[in-house]
Amino acid sequence: MSDISKTLMLLGIVIFIFGVVLYFFAKIPGMGRLPGDILVKKENFTFYFPLTTSIIISIFLSLLFYLWNRK
Repeated sequence: MSDISKTLMLLGIVIFIFGVVLYFFAKIPGMGRLPGDILVKKENFTFYFPLTTSIIISIFLSLLFYLWNRK
């Protein structure tokens, strides 16, 4: 197999495991209600954009993939 196919399969497995973790542990303490997350509530409209949460997850995944790639 080529390197790209192995990478895509690994990425698929990681996404699947992440999805299972989120399904069973939907409420991670402290995540989702951080300062910097955007929440707009109107009468019949709610918009939520987890900006700070997304940045923290991005930093964590970047560090994880950096450490994985150094191996």
